[in-house]
This record gives sequence, structure tokens and C-alpha cells, in this order.
Amino acid sequence: MNSSADGEFVSESRTGGPWGTGAVRELKGVPPPPGGRRVDLVVRTVGERTTDLALQLAVRHLRPRRVHVVDDIRPFWRAVDLMLDIDHGGASHVVLLDADCLVLEDMRPFLDANDLAFVECYVQDPFRGRVPCGVHIVRADVMERMRRIEPPRNDVAWMLRPESTRLERALEGVQDSVQYRGAHILHDHFQHRHHVFAKLALRELRSRTEASRPVLAAAVARWGDGPDFDIARAAVAHARAHVPDDAPARDVQRYIERLPETALREVAAMRLPARPGLSLRDVARTAERVRTPHRPKVFGLGLPRTGTRSLRSALHLLGYDVAHYPVDRPSLDTLVRGDARFPLLEHYDGLVDAAAIPCFRELDAVHRGAKFILTIRDKESWLASLEKNWPDTTAPGSPCGPDDDARNAARRTRHLLREAVYGCHAFDAGRLSRVYDAHLAAVRQHFDGRPGDLLVLDIAGGEGWNRLAPFLGVPAPARPFPTERG
Repeated sequence: MNSSADGEFVSESRTGGPWGTGAVRELKGVPPPPGGRRVDLVVRTVGERTTDLALQLAVRHLRPRRVHVVDDIRPFWRAVDLMLDIDHGGASHVVLLDADCLVLEDMRPFLDANDLAFVECYVQDPFRGRVPCGVHIVRADVMERMRRIEPPRNDVAWMLRPESTRLERALEGVQDSVQYRGAHILHDHFQHRHHVFAKLALRELRSRTEASRPVLAAAVARWGDGPDFDIARAAVAHARAHVPDDAPARDVQRYIERLPETALREVAAMRLPARPGLSLRDVARTAERVRTPHRPKVFGLGLPRTGTRSLRSALHLLGYDVAHYPVDRPSLDTLVRGDARFPLLEHYDGLVDAAAIPCFRELDAVHRGAKFILTIRDKESWLASLEKNWPDTTAPGSPCGPDDDARNAARRTRHLLREAVYGCHAFDAGRLSRVYDAHLAAVRQHFDGRPGDLLVLDIAGGEGWNRLAPFLGVPAPARPFPTERG
């Protein structure tokens, strides 16, 4: 990495040890726009081919006040440790960006409006399609919570996801659901071939769950011809051959540590032609090909535990960036007013889950032409699931100290929505059975005679792309319909 935001380094701290050498560098940033928030940028690189271009585009489109580069520190858990030692005092949010991500749109309007604790960006990946990966927007207080959490060092899940395991704990009581937002960002295009091998081998290891295996299989089935796809197939096969499903944690860690050298050796043995040079014209051409078109607003009106998380994931795969159970203070203020004018809808394509339920009539009035989706479920099955998960709707204790404004706002939102949606705080099967029936009847009555505006969808009963995609007028992805559990 040999360039910076303005060509000048501010400071550099080096690290050494058994994992190799690297550096954490501070670069000069740029002033925020008038009235804009103070946002820091952290770029993580292990020498990706797009590092310099990714840094330049990020500075242009994020306008960070300070830039830090976590440069060639391995393994990733060590890079995460050092990244969390960076002082972000005075910042509102921190954008964590991998050097394989090319940000191609002005994200400043969203950054200045966003109050959420954590937002993960959907990007366009040549091997996996539209996926949440590589660009994370984290509120500064959450970064501090992550720093104070000691991860389980010998756990395989932590080895594979050292950042997300800390993040999940830091968000407890602050934000129940990960918020996703799409942006015009290219991920893993134009990379060194040995990096393609290493990343896809790691992707195979990360996909060894019931939910992830069919997703990876569907992606592999769509891969076309060309050197990058040949490398990707070889990487997946190599990981499967050398790391059995039941491999102990130490063997998984050893394989991950050796991946950079393994990738260089395996790619060299393939004797592929040299990669052509990278030009901005190549980037622009690819960016235009994968751009997501503008879509009308869409709102999920299903009660919690009726497949709302699965609906959210499906909508994201179709290109709709919907928020799921937002607990930021502006959304709380909107719920208190009851006027459905959520500020985040200036930057999102809609809402899914309980936040839309109390004001679905107002949402219909404000957003003409919007689509509404009512997820349903066998009522007895729904009641059983709701009873099992009822404690989850209270704010849990946090490993990060006493309550603060963020957790208080989240708790107030949960309390308000429980009253508005259920009308009670204790689980009562009889009352909730009537709530279920009344909600379905109210939604159906409101949209009576408007079949093009409302879709009733039974995800738990097996309905999916076959009904959702035609309703929205978009093609169905060539991958299984997502099934997520809260």
C-alpha cells in the first residue's frame, strides 16, 4: 500500500511476532461537509490489488475526518485486535472497509442521517452475487464495546469470524437485528488470483452450516468460465479435501494460517495467463452492469415469528434495502408520533417487522405505489414460537457496562411496539390468538380490492420465490429462498 488520502502519512505503528509484520497507519482525512458528522474510516488490507483505488474512492465518497489503514496484519483476528485499539474519540461512526471493496456512490447523505448502531452494506460480488460483506458502518460507542470484549480464543467460530463474534456481543441490548443497506459497491472484482483462491477456500470453511451449504452450492452452480472461476472451484475443492467437517480447531487454525502460502503455490501450479491491467474503464463498465435499478417502497406487515427475517433477507437478495426492527431514536420518535414519517425511509426501500404494523395505513397513504407483504403462519405454530421466544423481546443484560442512551432508546422501542402490536407485556395465548386474527383481518380489509398492492405469503408453509418475485415483478434468484430464525 503506497498511497494515502492526500499523499501524507500522519503516524505509523508496526507490529511483529509469530504472525508476521505489518503496520497500522494513520492518514490525513478530509473535512466533513457543513453540518456533517465526524466519521472515521478504517481500511483493512493484505495487499489486495485494488487497495490504492479502494482507499481513494472511499475518501472521495465518505469524506472521513481521519483514515487508518490496517496494513498486512495476519491472521485476521490479530488485525481485529489492533483495529480495536484505534482511538476514535469525537467520531460519531466508524466505517470499516476491506480493500477489496470499491465504493462507487456518494454515501455522505446516508452517513449524516444514520443513527443506527450497526449497518452492514450489501455489495456486488462476482462469486456470490449481492451479499452483505466488506463495508460495515459501526457507531463509535459500539466500537468501544467491541474493544472491551475478550473473545473465546480457542473457538472455531471465533477463528473464522473474529470480528462478528465480538460485534454480536457488543450489540446486545442496543440493536436486536442487523440492519443492512445496499450501496453501489464492487466487492472482490479485479483481485490477485492467489487472493481469490484464499478467499474462496475460507468461504468454503465458513459455509459449513445447514443454512450456508446450499447457498454456496447454488453460487458454485452459477459460476461461468474464466480463470477466476477456475481458481474459485479449485479453492473450494482444496478446502474440502484438506479440512474435514469434523477437523479440530487447531487444524482449522493451522490451515487458515497457511492459506496465503498455499494459495500462491496452488495458483502458480495452474499456469494461468497473466491478468490484464486494471483501468478505471474496466471498473466503470462492471459497475454499470451490476447496478441495482430503483425500486418502489415495500413494507412487511407480518407479525414477529411469521418469517419476517426470511422476508427481509429475500427482499435484500432481490435488491430491496429494507430496515428490520429499527431501534434508533429518530425511529422511536416517529413511532411515538404515529405519522409513519420515518427519517430512515429517505435512505431505505422500506420496513419489515413490527415497526410497520402500528402505522401501515399511514405508510400506505404516504408512499403511494408501495407494495405490502403480509407474512402468515399456522396460528398454533405461531403461538408456540412466540411463547418460546417471548423473553427475547426484552432488553438483555449487556457485557459492556450499565445502560446508556442507546440501550434506553432500544428498550423504549421494544416496550412501545409490544403495547402497540400485542396490547400486553405478559404472554397470554388467548389474547394473542385474538391479536393474530384481528391483525390479519385489518390488513386484508384495508387492501380489499387491491390485489396488486398486497401479497399474503406463508413462508413457514413453503411459499417463497414462486410468489414473491412475480408480485414484485422481478426475476427470482437462482438460490434457495432464505430461511432465517430469530
